[in-house]
Amino acid sequence: MSAATSSPVSPPALTSAGRLAWLDALRGIGALAVVAEHMLPWFLPSLRPYWFSLGVYGILVFFLVSGYIIPASLERHGDVRAFWISRFFRLYPLYLAVIAVVLALSWWAPVREAVVRDGSAVAAHATMLLDVVGIGGVADTMWTLSYEMVFYLVVTALFLTRGHERSGTWAIVFAVAAVLVGLVASGAVFGGGWPAYVSCAVFVLGLTGVLTGRLRRLSACALGVMAVACLLLSSRVPWLGAAVLAVMFAGTAIYRWERGTGPLWPVAVTGALVVIAPVWAIESGWWWVQADVWLTTILLAAATFAGGMALRGRRLPRILVWFGLISYSLYLVHHPLLRYFVLFSGDLRGEPLAYQLVMSAAALALIIAVSAVTYRFVEKPMQDLGRRISRRCRGGLQGGGEVRVPREGAGDDRVLRHEERQVTHRVSDHVDQGESSG
Repeated sequence: MSAATSSPVSPPALTSAGRLAWLDALRGIGALAVVAEHMLPWFLPSLRPYWFSLGVYGILVFFLVSGYIIPASLERHGDVRAFWISRFFRLYPLYLAVIAVVLALSWWAPVREAVVRDGSAVAAHATMLLDVVGIGGVADTMWTLSYEMVFYLVVTALFLTRGHERSGTWAIVFAVAAVLVGLVASGAVFGGGWPAYVSCAVFVLGLTGVLTGRLRRLSACALGVMAVACLLLSSRVPWLGAAVLAVMFAGTAIYRWERGTGPLWPVAVTGALVVIAPVWAIESGWWWVQADVWLTTILLAAATFAGGMALRGRRLPRILVWFGLISYSLYLVHHPLLRYFVLFSGDLRGEPLAYQLVMSAAALALIIAVSAVTYRFVEKPMQDLGRRISRRCRGGLQGGGEVRVPREGAGDDRVLRHEERQVTHRVSDHVDQGESSG
């Protein structure tokens, strides 16, 4: 019996609040891991682990969740315009708010040196393609949004050209690319500001085509090619970018296996290739890509995701699910807040452990409180607005003479819609939109 037909779960994958809550719980774990990665060196350096990377572990969990849920959301609705509207309202409002605050306070806490002081930084921030065009974000954690955006662009192109169902193949392709690129490229092939300007122009024109329906497939393909070209040719660390895309498509392959529409073995192959990707890479100077640390981090992320899947349908700790709900806010606001906190508190690394613990608790409380506020007053209202707009846009949206892409599994979709009415509001965003990894 093939792996595709021996899946232990009945499709569809997203049919209850419990099965959605596990994704929130995983994001909560990922967000807290990233917060800990940035807090420990400043507040509790003696407690920072070095046998695995907390930060990379967290973002790998995020990427697996995005790979699992984003294509599922797009395929279920069969509507790329509604998908992109929801993505914009999900990602950009808080992202722009954080940028505005950081810039407004730059007289006190200067913007990071990695952010270039010219128009290319504006172009890169406008597209979120920061890391893949070699430009630092005004908040340190914004670099991962580059790979989220590349994934969205590639998945949209594959969806409109009917190549999206071969997720396992794409996972292996990007994993092989990570190994090969690591052997030959020590960094970006193309540098300077022009990749940011060119990618911004293609981004604006291409998404205009996708949203209006004029030359939609051609526009989506142009966006996908541009995204992959940036990933491999102008990223700061090209092998890492390819490995990230491999991990995300592995998440999609898991979703397809769960539904019984794809095998699981490509996930294992992809994992093995991603594990060896930095071994011979020319650019692999960070401590967390040492063979033992990299392997341990990947195994922990994979085990966490597998554990989340095993527990879906069961009651999960409400606090962990809530952290997942505010995870995007946690992810974006914590690093600037930590910088501002340290400016007040001073260097804590040499202080007694008891004092470090008290200050860590205070900083964490501040981060959680601010994240709850930004979720309540920035994220949620804008998500609700995006949801309303995308719902109005469904039906007759494939303009320019193009045919609407049919949904995946119409029979399952009728069941899903019935189940959605019973899903708590806390987790219903997964069904309507899919969530980002932040």
